[in-house]
Amino acid sequence: MNYSNFLYMREEISLIVLMVVLFLYDLFAGKKALNFFQPVACVLFAIHTALLLLPRGVGEAFGGMYQFNEINIFVKSILNIGTLIVFLLSSNWLKSEGTVHKRGEFFFLTLSTLLGMYFMLSAGNFLMYFIGLETASIPMACLIAFDKYKKVSAEAGAKYILSAAFASGLSLYGISLIYGSVGTLYFNDVPAGITGDPLQIMAFGFFVVGLLFKISLVPFHQWAPDSYEGAPTTVTAYLSVVSKASGAFVLLTLLYKVFGGLMDQWQAILFATIALSITVANLFAIRQKNLKRFLAYSSISQAGYIMLGAIGGTALGMTSLVYFLLVYLFSNLAAFAVISIVEHRSGKINISDYNGFYQTNPRLSVVMTFALFSLAGIPPFAGFFSKFFVFAAAVDKEFYVLVFIALINTVISLYYYLLVVKAMFINPNDAPIASFRSDNYTRLALIITTAGILVLGVASNIYEYISSISYGM
Repeated sequence: MNYSNFLYMREEISLIVLMVVLFLYDLFAGKKALNFFQPVACVLFAIHTALLLLPRGVGEAFGGMYQFNEINIFVKSILNIGTLIVFLLSSNWLKSEGTVHKRGEFFFLTLSTLLGMYFMLSAGNFLMYFIGLETASIPMACLIAFDKYKKVSAEAGAKYILSAAFASGLSLYGISLIYGSVGTLYFNDVPAGITGDPLQIMAFGFFVVGLLFKISLVPFHQWAPDSYEGAPTTVTAYLSVVSKASGAFVLLTLLYKVFGGLMDQWQAILFATIALSITVANLFAIRQKNLKRFLAYSSISQAGYIMLGAIGGTALGMTSLVYFLLVYLFSNLAAFAVISIVEHRSGKINISDYNGFYQTNPRLSVVMTFALFSLAGIPPFAGFFSKFFVFAAAVDKEFYVLVFIALINTVISLYYYLLVVKAMFINPNDAPIASFRSDNYTRLALIITTAGILVLGVASNIYEYISSISYGM
């Protein structure tokens, strides 16, 4: 083995070094020094994120098991931004009595899942992909059950790990069938062996289950509402954005580069999955009273819109999907930021609790409105343009019926998003949630997410940059 290949894994090595530094700091720092653990972790992670933006070439290592190019490095940067915002949002929660002694574990587990996502994004081999998938999934179960003495959190963690184990088992069985059929696990070599015989179609069906589960597409979504509700709110925010973004991009990459010979089959699967995900999630979202369950079904619906960019299997689809992920990150995290603040200050989490919220907390109400309008796709917010681009990518490959279904569901989603806005601005409440001030970390997170919602809708050069690196893939 040529050990110089490890030098190509710049992002992974940087993240591992950061994890070791934070682990040692948590282990040996004194009580007074531990009070600065979060700012130290955020600053170091910000430096790590900045390092990813340094220019680098395109290539591969370990005989093609590890691959790097501009588009997957850009997606890693998106994941980093989302993770950094989650770290900022966790400030109040990590200072609470039941969690303060576990803040080191929170950062280490979160970065462990991120490392697994890095491996998934850079995988050039099914073995590397599966290692990344499991590295991302197992610590995630620990994060969901982080408040282990709360029944709902422990139950959510158990549901997640059992569902994840079942999905991973099916995916691994699919990988074994792929290897038996084509005789290789390398992504670059698999297309040459794809003939479209029934064994390969069955192998693909089993394999794709693992990713559909991670993205929480129907019918592999049942774990999401319970896990989102039971997990700590900051973990839910991470799960709904960062985990989903990595899975969606990896799925598109595999469909585009590895399973192109089975396009007719996987387009039919995606057609049904997207239509069901958007429709079923929207109908269930209308019925929700708990905001975290509400956003769980919203995220399932958004996953359907995300995959509209994947169904065509084109560079245009990849561009629209990555842009959607970037916009979705800021929109969803802005909504979760408000929910996290309110839950920590008042313990209230139901939609009805937000009646009259604008009277006491006008700024947070405006941020929540921006986030929901962006998720709904209302102009001039960034969510409108992200949905327009994924619709355009699907129309480009003549999926007119699917786009029509998505447009109808956009109207339905607008209705249930407006229910929350109506509660904040119109519904009367004699005893609304008390007015309060957010801490500096949370304010910074709110500023970043709000700026992202407003700026991404007008900064066309970002979409053009994503397009240039997508077409060069």
